[in-house]
Amino acid sequence: MDRPPPAQQSRAQIFVLEDERGIRDMLFMVLTKAGYEVVCFADGGAFLAAARKRVPAGILLDVFIPGKSGIELLRELRAEKYPAPVIVMSGRGDISMVVSAMKLGALDFIEKPFQADELLARISGALQSYAERQAKPAAFGPLHFPGAEPLSKREQEVLEQFFSGASNKEAARILGISPRTVEDHRSHIMRKLGARNYADLIRMLMRPPRHPS
Repeated sequence: MDRPPPAQQSRAQIFVLEDERGIRDMLFMVLTKAGYEVVCFADGGAFLAAARKRVPAGILLDVFIPGKSGIELLRELRAEKYPAPVIVMSGRGDISMVVSAMKLGALDFIEKPFQADELLARISGALQSYAERQAKPAAFGPLHFPGAEPLSKREQEVLEQFFSGASNKEAARILGISPRTVEDHRSHIMRKLGARNYADLIRMLMRPPRHPS
Protein backbone atom coordinates (compact mmCIF):
# COMPACT_ATOMS: atom_id res chain seq x y z
CA MET A 1 0.00 0.00 0.00
CA ASP A 2 1.40 3.42 -0.93
CA ARG A 3 1.89 5.73 2.03
CA PRO A 4 -0.89 8.36 2.14
CA PRO A 5 0.13 12.03 2.35
CA PRO A 6 0.00 13.77 5.73
CA ALA A 7 -3.08 15.87 6.35
CA GLN A 8 -2.49 19.60 6.09
CA GLN A 9 -3.82 21.36 9.17
CA SER A 10 -2.77 23.86 11.82
CA ARG A 11 -4.00 21.66 14.68
CA ALA A 12 -2.97 18.07 15.27
CA GLN A 13 -5.65 15.84 13.79
CA ILE A 14 -6.84 12.74 15.62
CA PHE A 15 -8.87 9.96 14.01
CA VAL A 16 -11.29 8.30 16.45
CA LEU A 17 -12.93 4.97 15.67
CA GLU A 18 -15.68 4.19 18.20
CA ASP A 19 -19.04 2.59 17.42
CA GLU A 20 -20.82 3.70 20.62
CA ARG A 21 -22.24 7.16 19.99
CA GLY A 22 -22.11 8.31 23.60
CA ILE A 23 -18.42 7.48 23.93
CA ARG A 24 -17.68 8.88 20.47
CA ASP A 25 -19.34 12.19 21.36
CA MET A 26 -17.47 12.32 24.66
CA LEU A 27 -14.13 11.72 22.94
CA PHE A 28 -14.90 14.38 20.35
CA MET A 29 -15.72 16.92 23.07
CA VAL A 30 -12.67 16.14 25.24
CA LEU A 31 -10.19 16.12 22.37
CA THR A 32 -11.63 19.20 20.69
CA LYS A 33 -11.51 21.12 23.97
CA ALA A 34 -7.86 20.08 24.32
CA GLY A 35 -7.08 21.71 20.96
CA TYR A 36 -7.10 18.74 18.59
CA GLU A 37 -8.91 18.54 15.29
CA VAL A 38 -11.04 15.42 15.69
CA VAL A 39 -12.48 13.22 12.95
CA CYS A 40 -14.80 10.50 14.27
CA PHE A 41 -15.81 7.25 12.60
CA ALA A 42 -18.54 4.81 13.62
CA ASP A 43 -17.46 1.94 11.35
CA GLY A 44 -14.20 0.41 10.26
CA GLY A 45 -14.72 0.77 6.52
CA ALA A 46 -15.03 4.55 6.61
CA PHE A 47 -12.08 4.81 8.99
CA LEU A 48 -9.82 2.64 6.84
CA ALA A 49 -10.71 4.56 3.67
CA ALA A 50 -9.87 7.88 5.33
CA ALA A 51 -6.63 6.60 6.91
CA ARG A 52 -5.44 5.44 3.49
CA LYS A 53 -6.06 8.86 1.93
CA ARG A 54 -4.36 10.99 4.56
CA VAL A 55 -2.32 10.53 7.71
CA PRO A 56 -3.57 12.08 10.97
CA ALA A 57 -1.27 12.97 13.85
CA GLY A 58 -2.61 9.97 15.75
CA ILE A 59 -5.34 7.34 15.88
CA LEU A 60 -7.59 6.27 18.77
CA LEU A 61 -9.17 2.94 17.88
CA ASP A 62 -11.68 0.75 19.72
CA VAL A 63 -10.70 -2.92 19.57
CA PHE A 64 -14.26 -4.26 19.70
CA ILE A 65 -16.42 -2.85 16.92
CA PRO A 66 -19.11 -4.41 14.70
CA GLY A 67 -17.98 -5.84 11.37
CA LYS A 68 -14.22 -5.91 11.03
CA SER A 69 -12.56 -5.99 14.43
CA GLY A 70 -9.93 -3.50 15.48
CA ILE A 71 -7.37 -6.27 15.07
CA GLU A 72 -8.35 -6.80 11.43
CA LEU A 73 -8.20 -3.06 10.81
CA LEU A 74 -4.72 -2.81 12.33
CA ARG A 75 -3.60 -5.61 10.05
CA GLU A 76 -5.09 -4.01 6.95
CA LEU A 77 -3.71 -0.61 7.89
CA ARG A 78 -0.29 -2.18 8.48
CA ALA A 79 -0.09 -0.26 11.75
CA GLU A 80 3.51 -1.32 12.42
CA LYS A 81 4.59 0.76 9.40
CA TYR A 82 1.80 3.36 9.39
CA PRO A 83 3.31 6.87 9.84
CA ALA A 84 1.22 7.80 12.89
CA PRO A 85 0.86 6.30 16.38
CA VAL A 86 -2.18 4.14 17.12
CA ILE A 87 -3.69 3.84 20.61
CA VAL A 88 -6.22 1.05 21.09
CA MET A 89 -9.13 1.17 23.55
CA SER A 90 -10.99 -1.70 25.16
CA GLY A 91 -13.56 -2.02 27.92
CA ARG A 92 -13.65 -5.80 28.10
CA GLY A 93 -10.28 -6.50 29.67
CA ASP A 94 -9.40 -9.02 26.97
CA ILE A 95 -5.61 -9.17 27.41
CA SER A 96 -5.07 -11.53 24.49
CA MET A 97 -6.81 -9.07 22.18
CA VAL A 98 -4.64 -6.24 23.47
CA VAL A 99 -1.48 -8.32 22.99
CA SER A 100 -2.53 -9.03 19.40
CA ALA A 101 -3.07 -5.32 18.81
CA MET A 102 0.41 -4.52 20.13
CA LYS A 103 1.98 -7.15 17.92
CA LEU A 104 0.28 -5.57 14.92
CA GLY A 105 1.73 -2.15 15.65
CA ALA A 106 -0.50 -0.41 18.20
CA LEU A 107 1.65 1.91 20.31
CA ASP A 108 -0.37 1.88 23.52
CA PHE A 109 -3.52 0.55 25.17
CA ILE A 110 -6.00 2.41 27.35
CA GLU A 111 -8.70 0.60 29.27
CA LYS A 112 -12.27 1.87 29.47
CA PRO A 113 -13.59 3.62 31.43
CA PHE A 114 -10.82 6.22 31.57
CA GLN A 115 -10.47 9.74 32.88
CA ALA A 116 -10.15 12.60 30.42
CA ASP A 117 -6.79 13.71 31.82
CA GLU A 118 -5.42 10.17 31.55
CA LEU A 119 -6.54 9.94 27.92
CA LEU A 120 -5.04 13.31 27.02
CA ALA A 121 -1.75 12.44 28.74
CA ARG A 122 -1.53 9.16 26.78
CA ILE A 123 -2.25 10.86 23.47
CA SER A 124 0.17 13.72 24.13
CA GLY A 125 2.89 11.26 25.17
CA ALA A 126 2.32 9.09 22.12
CA LEU A 127 2.49 12.02 19.69
CA GLN A 128 5.61 13.45 21.30
CA SER A 129 7.54 10.17 21.50
CA TYR A 130 6.57 9.23 17.95
CA ALA A 131 7.81 12.58 16.62
CA GLU A 132 11.09 12.29 18.55
CA ARG A 133 11.76 8.79 17.26
CA GLN A 134 11.01 9.82 13.68
CA ALA A 135 13.47 12.70 13.96
CA LYS A 136 16.19 10.64 15.62
CA PRO A 137 17.00 7.10 14.37
CA ALA A 138 17.30 4.44 17.05
CA ALA A 139 20.87 4.13 18.29
CA PHE A 140 20.58 0.43 18.89
CA GLY A 141 19.67 -0.74 15.40
CA PRO A 142 17.77 -3.96 14.68
CA LEU A 143 18.88 -6.87 16.83
CA HIS A 144 19.15 -10.41 15.56
CA PHE A 145 19.03 -13.56 17.69
CA PRO A 146 19.62 -16.66 15.52
CA GLY A 147 16.98 -19.34 16.07
CA ALA A 148 14.67 -17.04 18.05
CA GLU A 149 11.33 -15.60 17.00
CA PRO A 150 11.94 -12.14 15.47
CA LEU A 151 11.23 -9.13 17.66
CA SER A 152 8.74 -6.51 16.50
CA LYS A 153 9.81 -2.90 16.05
CA ARG A 154 8.14 -1.99 19.34
CA GLU A 155 9.90 -4.84 21.16
CA GLN A 156 13.22 -3.65 19.73
CA GLU A 157 12.56 -0.21 21.20
CA VAL A 158 11.64 -1.61 24.62
CA LEU A 159 14.72 -3.84 24.56
CA GLU A 160 16.92 -0.82 23.82
CA GLN A 161 15.49 0.95 26.85
CA PHE A 162 16.01 -2.13 29.01
CA PHE A 163 19.64 -2.44 27.94
CA SER A 164 20.23 1.24 28.69
CA GLY A 165 19.09 0.59 32.27
CA ALA A 166 15.74 2.37 32.11
CA SER A 167 13.03 1.29 34.53
CA ASN A 168 9.55 0.41 33.29
CA LYS A 169 8.38 3.88 34.29
CA GLU A 170 11.30 5.62 32.57
CA ALA A 171 10.92 3.51 29.42
CA ALA A 172 7.20 4.24 29.36
CA ARG A 173 7.83 7.99 29.53
CA ILE A 174 10.47 7.89 26.76
CA LEU A 175 8.39 5.70 24.46
CA GLY A 176 5.08 7.38 25.19
CA ILE A 177 3.36 4.24 26.45
CA SER A 178 2.20 2.95 29.85
CA PRO A 179 4.47 1.06 32.30
CA ARG A 180 2.07 -1.88 32.00
CA THR A 181 2.59 -1.94 28.24
CA VAL A 182 6.37 -1.86 28.73
CA GLU A 183 6.14 -4.83 31.10
CA ASP A 184 3.98 -6.75 28.62
CA HIS A 185 6.55 -6.17 25.88
CA ARG A 186 9.40 -7.26 28.15
CA SER A 187 7.55 -10.48 28.94
CA HIS A 188 7.08 -11.18 25.22
CA ILE A 189 10.78 -10.45 24.56
CA MET A 190 11.89 -12.89 27.26
CA ARG A 191 9.53 -15.56 25.95
CA LYS A 192 10.72 -15.14 22.36
CA LEU A 193 14.40 -15.23 23.32
CA GLY A 194 14.02 -18.01 25.89
CA ALA A 195 15.41 -15.87 28.71
CA ARG A 196 14.62 -17.27 32.15
CA ASN A 197 15.20 -13.95 33.90
CA TYR A 198 16.59 -10.46 33.31
CA ALA A 199 20.17 -11.64 33.92
CA ASP A 200 19.74 -14.13 31.07
CA LEU A 201 18.45 -11.35 28.86
CA ILE A 202 21.44 -9.11 29.61
CA ARG A 203 23.85 -11.95 28.79
CA MET A 204 22.10 -12.42 25.44
CA LEU A 205 22.44 -8.73 24.67
CA MET A 206 26.13 -8.77 25.51
CA ARG A 207 26.82 -11.83 23.37
CA PRO A 208 27.95 -11.03 19.78
CA PRO A 209 26.84 -10.92 17.06
CA ARG A 210 24.04 -8.50 17.93
CA HIS A 211 23.15 -7.25 14.46
CA PRO A 212 22.24 -9.13 11.27
CA SER A 213 24.91 -9.16 8.60
